[in-house]
Amino acid sequence: MDQSNHSEQRKRTLNRLQAGASYFGCGGYLASLERLQRLQIYNTLGFERLERKNRDIMELYAESGENWPQTFYMMLLRTMGGVDNKEAFLELARAVPYAAILREKQSPQNIEAMLIGASGLLDLYPHDEYILNLKRNFEYLAAKYSIVQMEAQAWRLKKIYPNNHPILRLSQITTFLAHTTDIMDRMLMCSSAEDVHRLFSSETQPYWLTHYTPASESRTVAKRIGQTKSDLLAINLVVQIMFAYSAYVGSEKLRSRALSLLEDLPAEKNSIIAQWNSYGPLARTAFDSQALLQLSFEYCRDRRCEECIVGRRILRRVKDMEGEE
Repeated sequence: MDQSNHSEQRKRTLNRLQAGASYFGCGGYLASLERLQRLQIYNTLGFERLERKNRDIMELYAESGENWPQTFYMMLLRTMGGVDNKEAFLELARAVPYAAILREKQSPQNIEAMLIGASGLLDLYPHDEYILNLKRNFEYLAAKYSIVQMEAQAWRLKKIYPNNHPILRLSQITTFLAHTTDIMDRMLMCSSAEDVHRLFSSETQPYWLTHYTPASESRTVAKRIGQTKSDLLAINLVVQIMFAYSAYVGSEKLRSRALSLLEDLPAEKNSIIAQWNSYGPLARTAFDSQALLQLSFEYCRDRRCEECIVGRRILRRVKDMEGEE
């Protein structure tokens, strides 16, 4: 085939790839590969994602004054916020620093008052005696630590499931922070999904057993951090901090532990991964799904097929097939 025909064929293939990027059209190609070939692609994409998140963590590390516990704390709150409220949770971690949490560690009610009070969310709900005590306690602690209360409008509350309400999450965080010693060391020692589940098996403070929102009583339900949320904490917090810290201290052992943990965790369950899996079982582990998320956000979303490892392979295959004619 002459050069002009090859260029035209390459252009048509690239156009098809870019046209299919919105629905991850290269999923069929990935599904056709042998597992080992697919893993080679996933390794490249997976490490790209880890390196990108590592840069985000190091920015927080610099912001924190090179303080790893504060960095971990900011990442903890950000991850607990999920897609809807990660930035609001991060703003809260800046408003109530980890140093203040440590100074009140023997008093879970003080930690809860600082976190929930500083969120500004209590202003949206009726006040019963427990909530009034929280507010009074917060006023004292805000003056003690110069905490500036956030605006309630910073939070996205529409279509939030009750179990994922920011106030409930803050109460779970309170229990975790108050009752977990050597948090950073404990986190760095996690080597399996079960280790992470045990670490984050926190419940709310007792009041919330009969409340989903302030002053609105419900039936008694234990509202601990569930397995799905724990898996997300493992993927988006534990692994990321572990990987970043391994680079910081130069520990290959810690780096390998982070990668092994990703392989031990199930793939995320969301609409993006579901779409990839519609072509076949492309995401079995969290490492697989992280690679596919990197592909989705960094390449497919902006139709960067010519720069993408999958797109380049497809274009190279077209060229090889033409060379055989």
